[in-house]
Amino acid sequence: MQKKLKLWDAIMLVMGSMIGSGIFIVSADMMRNLGSGYWLIVVWVITGVMTVAAAISYGELSALFPKAGGQYTYLKEIFGKKMGFLYGWGLFTVIQTGTIAAVAMAFGKFTAYLVPSLNDAAPLFQSGEFKITWIQILAIAVILLLTYINTRGVQSGKMLQNVFTGSKIIAILGLIAAGFILVDFSHMAENFSLGSDSFNNLKKDTSGNFLKEGWEPIGGMTLLGGIAAAMVGSVFSSVAWESVTFVSGEVENPKKNIVKSMIYGTSAVMILYIAVNYVYLNALDRDGIAFATNDRVAVAASQNIFGSAGTVIIAVLVMVSTFGCNNGLILAGARVFQTMAKDGMFFKSAEKNNKNEVPENALWTQGIWASVLCLSGQYGNLLDMISFVIVLFYMITVFGVIYLRFKKPDLERPYKTWLYPVTPIIYLLIGTGFCVLLLIYKQQYTWPGFVLVLLGLPVYYFINRKKTADQS
Repeated sequence: MQKKLKLWDAIMLVMGSMIGSGIFIVSADMMRNLGSGYWLIVVWVITGVMTVAAAISYGELSALFPKAGGQYTYLKEIFGKKMGFLYGWGLFTVIQTGTIAAVAMAFGKFTAYLVPSLNDAAPLFQSGEFKITWIQILAIAVILLLTYINTRGVQSGKMLQNVFTGSKIIAILGLIAAGFILVDFSHMAENFSLGSDSFNNLKKDTSGNFLKEGWEPIGGMTLLGGIAAAMVGSVFSSVAWESVTFVSGEVENPKKNIVKSMIYGTSAVMILYIAVNYVYLNALDRDGIAFATNDRVAVAASQNIFGSAGTVIIAVLVMVSTFGCNNGLILAGARVFQTMAKDGMFFKSAEKNNKNEVPENALWTQGIWASVLCLSGQYGNLLDMISFVIVLFYMITVFGVIYLRFKKPDLERPYKTWLYPVTPIIYLLIGTGFCVLLLIYKQQYTWPGFVLVLLGLPVYYFINRKKTADQS
């Protein structure tokens, strides 16, 4: 692997992979579950603490195992090949590819704002509920284009990542500034006046006229259920920062730069996310956030800030954001599948680099499966189901930091987790709470994804049986 990625490139990869379409959409559903600006910010802060704590903890593992494959390598080295394979299986079947599909579809849907004929065009194919639309074709075209660009070498993918990530950060900072300067009437005090008691207020409101149909007021202990359901959105918007660990083999001085990029990148993104939510709370009232058309709360806020031009401004911003996000996901994900192939855990052809020193076959395999998920239309359902599993894998990996401290205390650790053991324990406590609450209140988000990952077990045993037979 050629060391072509510097610290700045790694930070741009972290931030670019995190910021996709989620921050512009998920706050609507979060507000429906929470009912108050106070709790909306609390949930984003909890998610921010959780994300940065995980990044700080991962830093120790990235310094111990500074090679391609990242989280897959950590799990394999600490807990064995089976755990590593299950993570890699989940990553290929839906975590990485499903996210690539969902982000590409978001690009297509926001492009349709600027080109309405995309929405109006008849489906290319339809049979019952299943259909293939021009938006899906555009999404697939974006996936294949970015895959092709990344087969041209790390330099191509790096330049694209830096340009698009830099552009969207500047645009988001502009949106935040405008959200406080250009708004004629602030709803901030009104949204926060609901306060921590808003759940009781909501419960009483069910007999009045304030609540619209579709609002799900939550009172008493089910506040915890509301927080867990809302965190599905904030967690989905805050994952993929670990993508930088996948390309450790191509980062200069990975023992230091991977750690720094994760901590700096996640901290900066979570501050941006909280600031953007303050813009929503400033520009829109509670109903305006919760019932934004198609959950596009950023569009609704932007219309209040910029007038009729707001729709176009946000559409362009989301297009830039999702294009850059997918580039980062595509660049990084293929490195895991290449590492798995080297371990005999993936298609053998994915192991080779092309003349540009990048895993071309792994890139195309990933791109084709993500395109199939686009056509299936099931990427959204898959991602809802997999949020639980993503956090479970994060928790297992963070627990690995503590486990290794006991099992191999004498290992040379170039970087040690800041405030150990407090930092990993904070993540494990929040993650456990999130997973337990989802199991209680939102089981449709838990068991299907868990079963999907467990389906990897027979595949693992089949691969290993075949390897044993070949050796004998």
